[in-house]
Order: sequence, then structure tokens, then C-alpha cells
Amino acid sequence: MASPIKSLTVKKFPSLLGGRQKKFNSAPATVPSGTDSSRELAKALHPDYQYLTVAAVKERAPDCKSFTLVPDPEKGTKGLAFFGAGKYLTVFETIDGMQVTRAYSISSSPADSLEGKYELTVKEVGGGLVSNYILKNWTVGTSVKVSAPAGNFEYQPLRDAKTVIGLAGGSGITPFVSMANAIADGDEDFNLILLYGSRDEANILFRDELDAIANKCEKFKVVHVLSDASDLPDGMEKGFITSDLIRKYAPADGDYSIFICGPQQMYDFLDKELKSLGKERKFIRRETFGEIHNPKQFADYPADVPETVNITVTIQDFTATVTGSTSDTVMQILEKQGIAVPSRCRSGECGFCHSHLISGNVYIPKSLDYRRMADIPYSCIHPCCTFPLSDLVVNIPAAK
Repeated sequence: MASPIKSLTVKKFPSLLGGRQKKFNSAPATVPSGTDSSRELAKALHPDYQYLTVAAVKERAPDCKSFTLVPDPEKGTKGLAFFGAGKYLTVFETIDGMQVTRAYSISSSPADSLEGKYELTVKEVGGGLVSNYILKNWTVGTSVKVSAPAGNFEYQPLRDAKTVIGLAGGSGITPFVSMANAIADGDEDFNLILLYGSRDEANILFRDELDAIANKCEKFKVVHVLSDASDLPDGMEKGFITSDLIRKYAPADGDYSIFICGPQQMYDFLDKELKSLGKERKFIRRETFGEIHNPKQFADYPADVPETVNITVTIQDFTATVTGSTSDTVMQILEKQGIAVPSRCRSGECGFCHSHLISGNVYIPKSLDYRRMADIPYSCIHPCCTFPLSDLVVNIPAAK
């Protein structure tokens, strides 16, 4: 039996127009009464905001906690938006007068959202403003404001191979926990071989949960890769995730996709390792949410950049000039001055902060430059991943 897509014949479409027009002409010229089910469904799946409450807190390591979030009906959220495994939620917080956002992968199963709960897992980051705030201040009963589930780090059968090699490091394990649960629940249909890098056994997050899923689900396998362990337990690997290690566990026919989520150092290392595998670009997916600090880490960052710059920003009828460090992105500089910038991913992908650079010079890391082709000649930027090299004048959309 041919698939529905392949069975379509383009030549048949023009003949349908006459029938459609007859339907339009015969319909009454009145506004339908009642509830529009399609609008209600769209609103349920893609709410502007979700208002939640922390229902439980689980410590996974001294510097890492998982938070179970449930709807807060008193603030208007009665149910949770469903999501595909690999999606993230953007958390909205106000810290010391700064309105800030951060994206965190949902670590729970998509099926859990139908039962009215999400799980976000947050790990402490050195100098991390929001992660450290959450770990210190979120307790049972804390009110939380988040976005609808978002992101593109998910399995797509039309694009990805039937087998996915997952490469995770540290807290980058969270979207893979959701994927593994979704496979076990029957909500996703692909094979996941997960290579999870940690320093030692004590730093393996979700170890019991991952092992339990692997024991009951033949489509999921986890291999722990320990960089600093002196005594290596059976079934674990020593060192780092390399191209040779990927080949060891990949299907013999070479038909597989690669999904990567972890710290920036891991991406930098794997960028070199993966070249020898000869995979097409579409078969390598990497989660991009997060934000970059210290642009000097990039080889193509220019020399002789001033330590501070002035940024003149216009947001609708508001205009201000602020001073900030060139080690911060345009968004970080503005947030530190109490100026809110719309954002979801903080890594150039979502497009919420799409802005117009009126004047000045900027640096954008190549790995985070998700601008469209037309954005470049018209001087459009994403402030979340753009570093100032000189004084700037920027027009930014208002945060909703």
C-alpha cells in the first residue's frame, strides 16, 4: 500500500477548487455560534504562558534538583500543554529587579503532562544567575511562570534514522530521559542508544531511572562513560565520548542519527570527532538552548575590543542608553539594567528577540547564527547571542 504522501497527484488539486467555491457560496453569511474547537485546541497546546506551582522537589546531587510542576488554577492554568519528548520550557523570573528568562528541558515523560505534571531538572552553573536562584528559592508551593513547550530537539521520522545515538553530558541528560520514557510508554517509535558522559559514578544523574527503563524496554540502551573514575564498573566505558566509541555502539549498517546535548566544551570536542563519521548534516542534531558567556573563547573573535560599550535601545516609545561589558551579550547587558527583552531559547533559535541593529559592530558566534538570509543585509540580529564590539543603537520588540 502506497503512503498517503506519495499517492497524492498535484494535477488533481485544481479540479477541487470548483467544489470548494460551491461550498463557500452555499454557506450562510452568519458567524457560527458556539465554541471553535480548533481554536480551543490551539490555545491548549500553545498557551502564551502557563502558571504553575512546585508540587515536589527531589535532590539528585548536591548541586542538582528536579522540580515537579503542576497547574495553578487560581491563576488561570487548569491543564498542561502536551509536548513531544525533547521540548523545553522557558522559565520567567524577576531577580533583583531584572526580568530574566531561562530554558530548561522537560525531563518527564510526555504522558505525565496529561496527568497534570511536568518535571524540570536544574543543575547549578558557576556564575549562573537563574539556575542558582531556582535551586535556592524554589520550594513546595512556589509559584512559577513558564512558556508553552518549545524547541526542535525531538525525533522526526521523516528526517531521522530509525536508530538515534544520543550523546549526553552532565545535565544534558534531561531531554534524553524524556525520550527514553516516551519510547517505553509507546509515544515514540525509535531505537535510542544513549552514551552518557559523567565524571564518575557519583555524578551520574537519573542513573536508577535510566537503568530501569533499559531493563524493561528493548528499544533503549544506556552506556555510561566516565572520565575520572579509577575503578570502572562492568558495562561502563572509560574516558570521553569519541568517534571510535560511537562506532562501537552504532548499528553495523551505519544507518543512525546523532542527537547531542551537553555543555559547550562537549560540543567543541564533538565537532572535531564527528567529522570522521561522514554523517550528513541532517543526521546530526544538537540542542542549542542556553547562553554563551565570554566570547573570547571563539577563535574568530576579533582583537582590540573595548571592555565596555554604550547601547542605545528603543522599545516602542521607550528609549534609553546603558553601559555594559563586551563579555556580555546585548540581551544580558539590557537585562542587568532592568530592561526586559523577549526571549525563549537564549541561543538564537526561537526568534523571539529578533531585532534591528541601527548602527554599530557586533560579533555573533557561527554556531549560534540562526538568522535568515534576509536578516543579514537588513542588519537584523538576535540580542541573546550577539556580542557588542562598539557602541550600538538597537530597535528591539516589546516583551509580551
